[in-house]
Amino acid sequence: MIRRFFNWTVVAAAALLLSGCGYNEIQQQDEQVKAAWSQALNQYERRADLVPKLVSSVNAYMVNERTVLEQVTKDRARVGQIQINADDLGDPALMARFEQAQAALGASLGRLLAVSENYPQLKSDGLFRDLMTQLEGTENRIAVARERYVGAVQTYNLTIRQFPTLITARIFGYQTKAQYGLDKADTVMQDPAVKFDVPAAGATQ
Repeated sequence: MIRRFFNWTVVAAAALLLSGCGYNEIQQQDEQVKAAWSQALNQYERRADLVPKLVSSVNAYMVNERTVLEQVTKDRARVGQIQINADDLGDPALMARFEQAQAALGASLGRLLAVSENYPQLKSDGLFRDLMTQLEGTENRIAVARERYVGAVQTYNLTIRQFPTLITARIFGYQTKAQYGLDKADTVMQDPAVKFDVPAAGATQ
């Protein structure tokens, strides 16, 4: 009986000590970082899913823009080749690779949309307009999700650098996180299957 009481006393004292040193706060903020990134990742995946549909919708119109279409597809595939898990959130080099891949995809999509301005009939196509609306909305959600993620990381990094949580973080091995991270690498964008067909004779350009 006495031994059981002693054990419970030790557990209670340890819990109180950890709480006072910021352990629970670190745990909570670490989960907030992961949740914020998960929301951002969902939007990145949504954008990647739109790429093959977009390329397919413009294929019959952009007969002379094969280089642009192929670059979009290449950049989309490159995004899917970067494999990251939750343990890599603190790896700046790997996060930089992810950022570069996403930036390249965004840039190639921008070039594709710029070229589309030269095709009035494409711009009037209902499917193309719908995809553009979805893409624009997704880009806006990416920006919002990224901002929330950056804020969560900043709060977390500040916490584990301050005293006394600095001591707790070092004891339990918590380190600062980069501004990018993934926790479900096996589900990140798959390579697209896009076929560049030559439009039938008389197809509108």
